[in-house]
Amino acid sequence: MRFTLLPLILTAVLPGVLSAVVPTTIPLDICHSPTVVSEKFAGENQDVKVQVVQCDNPIVARDNSELTKRQANVCGATCNTNCFTPSGGGPDPNECHIIADALRYDSQDISNTFDMVPANSTALVVMQYRSCSSFIVNQAGVPLRYCRDDWASVIDWVAPNCQATQNAHGGNCVAADQRWFIQVQHT
Repeated sequence: MRFTLLPLILTAVLPGVLSAVVPTTIPLDICHSPTVVSEKFAGENQDVKVQVVQCDNPIVARDNSELTKRQANVCGATCNTNCFTPSGGGPDPNECHIIADALRYDSQDISNTFDMVPANSTALVVMQYRSCSSFIVNQAGVPLRYCRDDWASVIDWVAPNCQATQNAHGGNCVAADQRWFIQVQHT
């Protein structure tokens, strides 16, 4: 399944603006020994937890030889959806939608774009609301700029389409060039 993100224009910086997941819910093959560096709450009702998580390991794509050449604005870039099998234990799509709404609120209140530090700096941005968590990973090795509205659209696509009825329990959307991915899962 392929999902195309809509391009958006505004620009901003991320620090402490997005919500995150409890570090123990981040797969250890992505982030070794996750530690919360900063935490705050986002959205209109300030009910979505946002954490910046530090990992002991660098997070890089398996083959990123051509990906580290330049910084890029990846708003509007396409990504490919992968659902995690087997079924059972997926996040509640309605709770995931609360995260998406918080991203949309912040896109209007703060700015639509944010900068993702290079993955080799070992940091992740994780968002959490009740049973749902989502995180975005920069695997490019250089800063990337991304849009909050695009992240929200990915969450709203993956959460309801990677459930037990699809023999799944959450999923991710990986950029066509593998520079970044967004994961949606149960906390």
